[in-house]
Amino acid sequence: MAAKKTSGARKYSEAASAKVEAAMRKRKRGALTSGRSGRTIVSTKQAIAIGLSEARAEGKRVPKKRASEKKKLTGAGKKRASASGATGAGKKRASGMGGRSARRSSAASATRRGKLPRWCAA
Repeated sequence: MAAKKTSGARKYSEAASAKVEAAMRKRKRGALTSGRSGRTIVSTKQAIAIGLSEARAEGKRVPKKRASEKKKLTGAGKKRASASGATGAGKKRASGMGGRSARRSSAASATRRGKLPRWCAA
C-alpha cells in the first residue's frame, strides 16, 4: 500500500494544538468546566471541542466546522419540524392527571372512608 502524500502545511496551527493539549490536561485534573452550565467536563471529545473552540475564538488556524456538527435546519426542514409539533422537549404529563402521588392519595382516602382494608393503603 502506498503512503499518503502530505501537502506540508498543517491543518491545525501549533497554537491550536497547544490549546487542545491544555484543555486535555485541565480535563484530566477535573478543572475543565462547561462555559454555559458550569458542569465538569469528563468526555475527551468535549475537551477537544472546547480547545478548538478557544483556538478559533483567538483567531488561530483551525479548519471550519463540518456541516454535520452545525446541525442547522434550513427552509423545508424547519417547516416540517414545526408542522409536526416537534419542539424537542417532548410531551409532558399533566401534573393533575395520573401519577404515583395521585394514586396513592386516592387509595389512602378510600381506606379512610372504610372502603378498603388498612393493609391496602400505602
